Amino acid sequence: MWTCAKCGVQACSAEPGARRYPTDCPTTVGADLIDEVEAIYEHDPETRRLLIASAQTEAAGYCRETRAEEIMSFARRIGARRLGVAHCIGLAREAALFEDILKAHEFEVHCICCKVGSTPKEQVGLTDAEKVHPGQYEPVCSPVAQARWLNRLGMQLNVVIGLCVGHDSLFFRNSDAPVTVLVVKDRVTGHNPVAALYTSHSYYRRLKG
Repeated sequence: MWTCAKCGVQACSAEPGARRYPTDCPTTVGADLIDEVEAIYEHDPETRRLLIASAQTEAAGYCRETRAEEIMSFARRIGARRLGVAHCIGLAREAALFEDILKAHEFEVHCICCKVGSTPKEQVGLTDAEKVHPGQYEPVCSPVAQARWLNRLGMQLNVVIGLCVGHDSLFFRNSDAPVTVLVVKDRVTGHNPVAALYTSHSYYRRLKG
C-alpha cells in the first residue's frame, strides 16, 4: 500500500515527464480512476464550478489572505451570499466574531449551535457514565439538526467552527450545501491540532505509543 505522505519524489506536482513516478504511485497504478475523475471535472458542472472557484481562491490569496478571508473569497466566487455557521457551543464567541465579519461584508448569516434541540444524551442511548459530567443533565451535540436547520434556511455555503470529532462528520454528511471549515476543535492545543504533530517527538510523544 502506498503512502503519499512519505513520497520523496512528488512527481504529481511537476510537469508530466519532469520526474519519474514511483512504481506504486496512485497517479499511475490508478490511471483508470484518474481518467474517471477527470471526466467528472469536465462534465459535472457543479463539481467543475467548485473546483475552479477553489483553485482561483488559492491563487488569489496564497500566503496573503487569512482563512476567514479565503472563505469569503470562495463564497463570492460560487455566488454564495447566504452562509450558515455550524458551531460548537464552546466557541460561540468565535462564531459571533465571524458572524460580525461576514455581515460587515454584506453576507446573510445564520448561526446554529451544536446543542440545538437540547436532546438528552440518555435519549440516544448514552449512559450517565458516558457523559462529560456524570450525574448532570447533558444534551447531546446534534450536528444532524444543525445541518437540517441550515438546509431548511437555504444556505448556499456552510462553515464549521469547532464541531467535535465525529459530529463534524455527521454535519458534512447531512448538509445540502458545500461545507468548509474555519476552526478545528482541539481544546488541549488551543484549537491548533497540528501543534501535537510538530511536538510528537517531545511533549506529545505519547501519540506514537
